[in-house]
Amino acid sequence: MSQSDSSDLVPLFSSIGLEETVAKNATRNAKFARTLVEIIKEAGVENGCPKSQGNLLYNIASKFPANALVHRPVLVKYVTNESVKTVAQLDGAYEYLRGVGSEPITLDQLESSAGIGVVVTGEQISAAVSSTIASFHDRLKEERYRLNSNILLGAVTKQLKWADGAAIRLELDAQILALLGPKTEEDLKPLEKKPKSSSSSAAAASSGGAASAASSAGTNSKSNKSNNNSNNATTTSTANAATTATTESETIEDPYAFLPKPTANNNVHTTVNFSDGRIMRIANSAAQLAQHLALTQGKVITRFPPEPNGYLHIGHAKAMFVDFGMAVQYGGDCYLRFDDTNPNAEKEEYIHHIEEIVQWMGWKPAQITYSSDYFQQLYDFAVQLIKDGNAYVCHQTKDQIEASREAREPSPWRDRPIQESLDLFDRMRRGLVEEGKATLRMKMDHKNENYNMFDLIAYRIKFARHPHAGDKWCVYPSYDYTHCLVDALENVTHSLCTLEFETRRASYYWLLEVLGTYKPLVWEYARLNITNNVLSKRKLNKLVTDGHVRGWDDPRLLTLAGLRRRGVPSSALNNFCREVGITRNSNTIPMHRLDHHIRAELEVKAPRALAVLRPLKVTVTNWPADKVEMVEAREYPGRADLPQTYPLPFSRVIYVEKSDFREQDTKDYFGLAPGKSAMLRYGYPITVTGVKKDNKGEVVELEAEYDPDFKGKKPPKGVLNWVAQPAPGVEPSTFEARLYDLLFNAEDPAAMEDWLEHVNQSSLEVLTGCLCDASLLKRAESGKTFQFERLGYFCLDVPDAVTVAAVEKALAAGEKPTEASLASLQKSEVPVFNRTVTLKEAAAAKAAKK
Repeated sequence: MSQSDSSDLVPLFSSIGLEETVAKNATRNAKFARTLVEIIKEAGVENGCPKSQGNLLYNIASKFPANALVHRPVLVKYVTNESVKTVAQLDGAYEYLRGVGSEPITLDQLESSAGIGVVVTGEQISAAVSSTIASFHDRLKEERYRLNSNILLGAVTKQLKWADGAAIRLELDAQILALLGPKTEEDLKPLEKKPKSSSSSAAAASSGGAASAASSAGTNSKSNKSNNNSNNATTTSTANAATTATTESETIEDPYAFLPKPTANNNVHTTVNFSDGRIMRIANSAAQLAQHLALTQGKVITRFPPEPNGYLHIGHAKAMFVDFGMAVQYGGDCYLRFDDTNPNAEKEEYIHHIEEIVQWMGWKPAQITYSSDYFQQLYDFAVQLIKDGNAYVCHQTKDQIEASREAREPSPWRDRPIQESLDLFDRMRRGLVEEGKATLRMKMDHKNENYNMFDLIAYRIKFARHPHAGDKWCVYPSYDYTHCLVDALENVTHSLCTLEFETRRASYYWLLEVLGTYKPLVWEYARLNITNNVLSKRKLNKLVTDGHVRGWDDPRLLTLAGLRRRGVPSSALNNFCREVGITRNSNTIPMHRLDHHIRAELEVKAPRALAVLRPLKVTVTNWPADKVEMVEAREYPGRADLPQTYPLPFSRVIYVEKSDFREQDTKDYFGLAPGKSAMLRYGYPITVTGVKKDNKGEVVELEAEYDPDFKGKKPPKGVLNWVAQPAPGVEPSTFEARLYDLLFNAEDPAAMEDWLEHVNQSSLEVLTGCLCDASLLKRAESGKTFQFERLGYFCLDVPDAVTVAAVEKALAAGEKPTEASLASLQKSEVPVFNRTVTLKEAAAAKAAKK
């Protein structure tokens, strides 16, 4: 509809009693304007009607349930013959029609739901108002006209659902006037503003990530309609689809509150506009919904459906939080479903990894399923599609299909006889057609503006053994064909996915509609993007296979295996996902926000230890050469609830950080310097008395004296980490420290063509000769992260268990493991500690937030 056409509609809309501003606004939305014109024609009021009727017709254009459009003329007629006179009656009718959908209606039930024929007398209104005023008598006397009369109006309306609102208001005003008399000067004074309650602010602050997720989810659900219009698949706003409004407190506690419940899953999911002008409004019928609810008992059922063709990354952590989180929120079920439709890319190694990492993330699947479990049913559906004229066997190559898509031209085989396609598809199944010579395509709409309606491939030939289904099949279903059908077969209530799948919504629902199956609710949210990283499986694979990192579990990657190897707790990842929220706004999250959650978790959970990364020898000259004293160190300093301690040897030779000594002292420096003192953590204060250098002038050793009588004296400001020889002449235990930095120098490398040029060559610094007490190595366990006091959080390096198992299996079978797996298992001669995160946020990150 052009702009000039829209402006021509203003007189028509004004003729039904709409205010000029409302009439003009109605023309700005072309779709709404078309709907209102249709309703005016259905009502036969092109030449005008009373304002009261016009307002009701406008309401129908705005709110009529999209899944029951076939019944709209019936309700319009009730308005024009004045059987329906109020918005309350329309709302009652909408509720009934929404439940019926496109199924036949019962007029008696519709009229009962809408209060048609119900007469409310003046006496009934007067009695209800009197009863309400009596219950509010004391408040009215105290607050007088300051009491919001809408509260009383709502109470009366609850008693008399079908009464005329204007009549109720008149009677209410009259009875209030009779009780209170005319307004006085005191009644007319403006109210004093009350200060905001601090408790409400505190409650809002304490709500944390859930509030963020809920508010962003609720806000962004409104954008569904406009977003999907551009993809030729218009979706009813999920906010409007909900049968009941949620309060602010409910939204804070429930980030999924804006989504319809399973019992309301018969609203229109999508409107598919075809190139020939046809419109398909897709929704579950009442019978389909009833059958679904009978099978599921009304439970929420979600699914986490990764492809087993690689290692999961932090984006999958968000998907798990959304899918499993919703099931937990409502006491439902979430399936771990392997979307295993491509045998060439899938491996058992990835299946084992995914199962294990889901458990590590703290989620428990109700069932573990495979798309391949349904291969026979999917094949039978394909045969049904062919028989119904909705699929055909095609011999175009991939390049030819792409060219046809660009030209909006059909396949030469699009109209081949049904029986011919059935015979060919059977030959494909039996392995009698060469790979690449034929596909089964869905007969959708080859001229559609949405490329995902362009006769998508349903089946292709692959002579490959399937890791789960074995060698039974040589035709395999595509993702676009499989995903929606398995959702339906598993009775999923909410199919939640990222926004890049939004354009597939039309094809998803088209297939379920033509096959007559149950239809889950689909809702898309923004995928997770984090600065200075890539999360594309293709790019991650490139980094691994080209040797830019040491395997899929390299701690520089944001794979979940890499994060775990780095020492990141799964609880920190879930907290991060909660804070990011379930939003439709695409944005890139700064890496320092993830680091913040890691620090916050480890600050509470990580035991402390002393270590030295860049050792400088200190000889305590006034300490006896043969004496070793055990001092007591705290694992959780300052925590009365965690009193655990560990022993540390203090001897004549100790080691401190090189950076903790300067030859030139300054006022703002609290480390060691000639003649200056510092406190050794849990030990004694020492004062530098001598400095030794090598022939290059580098400081190689300090001489110092300790103060044995320091207790009761003011201690030095500086407190240092240190490690001592456990016995005279015996050096402390050594380890290798790996310090990780951002993997990419560019903030958004994924957006760059030369993204590999931006790999940070300094993203890994390896320090050898680091020192620690032997007790640290005894306490260190797989997956346990320590705070090395003053240095950061560190985790004992342990390669991914699934990777180790895959290498061992390959070697046992006489096969060569992948280069990526071998790189991941590179071993050091000494223990290795990976730095999980620094103690404080880097200055660059702080500056970026300002």
